[in-house]
Amino acid sequence: MKNKYIIFLLAFCSFTAVWAAKKSIKVACVGNSVTYGYGLPNRDTESYPVQLQQMLGKGYEVQNFGHSGATLLYKGHRPYINLPEFHQALDFKPDWVVIHLGLNDTDPRNWPDWKEEFIPNYRALIDSFRVVNPEARILVCWMTPIFDRHSRFQSGTRDWHAQIQQAIFQVAWRAKAQLIDLYTPLHNRPDLFPDALHPNPEGAKILAKTVYSALTGDHGGLQLPPVYTNGMVLPRDEPILVEGISDARRNIKVTLSRNGKVVHESNNFSRADGHWHIEMPEMKAGGPYTLTFTATPLNPDHYLFYYPEKYPNLLENLTKAKTQTLTIDSVYYGDLWLASGQSNMEMRVDQCNTLEQDLADAARLGERLHLFNMPARARTDAVEWDDSVLRYTNELRHMDSQGWKTASPETVRNFSAVAFNFGRVLCDSLEDVPIGIICNAVGGSTTESWIDRSTLEWEFPNILRDWRNGDFGQPWARGRMSQNIAHALDKESPAYNPLQRHPYDPAYLFEAAILPLGHLPLRGVIWYQGESNAHNIEVHERLFTLLEQSWRKHFAQRWESEFHKKHPLPFYTVQLSSLPRPSWPAFRDSQRSLAEKLPDTWMAVTTDLGDPNDVHYRTKRPVGERLALQALHHTYGHSVECEGPTLRYAVKGINNSICVRFNHAEGLTCTKGFEIADSDGIFYPADIKIEGDKVLLTSPNVKGPAFVRYGWSGFTDADLRNAQGLPASTFQVKTAKYR
Repeated sequence: MKNKYIIFLLAFCSFTAVWAAKKSIKVACVGNSVTYGYGLPNRDTESYPVQLQQMLGKGYEVQNFGHSGATLLYKGHRPYINLPEFHQALDFKPDWVVIHLGLNDTDPRNWPDWKEEFIPNYRALIDSFRVVNPEARILVCWMTPIFDRHSRFQSGTRDWHAQIQQAIFQVAWRAKAQLIDLYTPLHNRPDLFPDALHPNPEGAKILAKTVYSALTGDHGGLQLPPVYTNGMVLPRDEPILVEGISDARRNIKVTLSRNGKVVHESNNFSRADGHWHIEMPEMKAGGPYTLTFTATPLNPDHYLFYYPEKYPNLLENLTKAKTQTLTIDSVYYGDLWLASGQSNMEMRVDQCNTLEQDLADAARLGERLHLFNMPARARTDAVEWDDSVLRYTNELRHMDSQGWKTASPETVRNFSAVAFNFGRVLCDSLEDVPIGIICNAVGGSTTESWIDRSTLEWEFPNILRDWRNGDFGQPWARGRMSQNIAHALDKESPAYNPLQRHPYDPAYLFEAAILPLGHLPLRGVIWYQGESNAHNIEVHERLFTLLEQSWRKHFAQRWESEFHKKHPLPFYTVQLSSLPRPSWPAFRDSQRSLAEKLPDTWMAVTTDLGDPNDVHYRTKRPVGERLALQALHHTYGHSVECEGPTLRYAVKGINNSICVRFNHAEGLTCTKGFEIADSDGIFYPADIKIEGDKVLLTSPNVKGPAFVRYGWSGFTDADLRNAQGLPASTFQVKTAKYR
């Protein structure tokens, strides 16, 4: 009997030990209305803690301790520490605590008066959970976004939200708590926030997935930006950072090899959020090389800060993870260019009048020219999109990344004619330098659609608010957008979504077409856009300036080479061509002025190429050539004439004449296109006389000439050129008394 009792006791102890080892990890989700699930049709199944429980599965017990309106600040209008959910969370004695507080602290009742107490109050909250469980794992969250539609966005919420995010970072750092970024995964999805503050069920799912990845280290394995594919071009002659995502705390090794021999190896490790970057040395132009990316588990000691020994099953899963490898073949070092804009940049080689010549050039270029095409998966033609297009557009999957391809008649046929001919001239002018061109132009797209959301929120927030029904956007573009998404705007439709996205939306194409490119440093940008913003010159001038700032910031590396310190990312723009639209002359003049005053910005003139009956003129080969001449001169330092005649000054001459002097004026020729006016501003065609780099203008109808303009009509046949055949820009100026 005694032996039986001992056996039973041993068995019970063994069972108890096994049960203790396998007992559930308790996860407390602490927060406000976003954690609670306010506004969800069914918070009992759709709140992020409930969805997190489903993702974690057995072995975890997730509890929702969110309370709507809760503030972190103890002197706020509804302090979390005074609410029953706080005490329930302490009684739960959680192993892991996920804290998402701060949104309600942006209320003017809270932050202005009590912001100095935010960090100590947050630290005290964390300490409360460490008292009830000294081994508790604490995770603090950067707040979910508050969008421009919020009533207090510009009166303080935007600014205070940003300040609180900085404070949360300091809290996480000093309290040795893991930081979870809930802002970035949702900031580019305003369609998931019906009231600009609370996510819908899909948004709550993204929240849950983000928290799940932070808790488990599972970020979906080794991944690279879409632009990292076979045949890619990496920047030459400067150190670069390659980047990607993997599961947390993996050792990442990048191996560069050629003909089976290792040229370089670099190592780093992925952070808790899965992101990693590795420095690669500068390489001379050439190839092909092979890039191999390998992710392997780190030593278990590296996990213990985030995954203490008390969770052996989780630690075992992480350390036994398989090694993952991704290989990119035929990698070349050269110059990487981005071609972007709207339909005239998008227009394909097979739509233009130099098809046979372009295809012949493509056949001879071969591996010297590499093309990465990103066409829109659904065109913005005059059609109504179906449910599938509406869905993948909202999910920022509107662009089709088709991978890198070397130039050939087959690959070039469907590529941008302007971009191909730009690359062709560079290849012919730069010996042994592979050229890579990414094209992601979208027909009809607006300037504002290509600017990142943060820049617009801080520099031009009004353009974000109800763009579809406002007057910042051109009526044509807003109308086409409404036509494309009509199914989503129909209240009787199952796809009804008043926040449906569209490529013309402010910030959309930055999020769908620029972010997928990662941060590889570009040699430059060629940009052909403006037709959809020509109705409002003043707004476009603001937007184009912000566009350059936005892209230069995005594509900047963590350090800048000596070249980039002297020359920020250059923009080579195309001036609008000739078309009988009333606003175009002034818009072209504005483009000229922008190119003159903005740093590292130059412009190619195309007024001589336009078609009076079609905005999509078919002569694109010269456009690419003119852009290439600009790049060869300004970026590569070649001594080539790249400009048509450019205005130097205009002064009153003798006998009621105007003398206009030009730069880039060797071999000036002109027969028409100039007009002059008295101070009353009534213009008359001018008689033209050329003397070297000067053009003398007179008119019998103008006795006291005060103004001169050139090419001032939507469609113009003005023909001022220099000896290289390059045309002059449209312009209008007031004359000076003397020079």
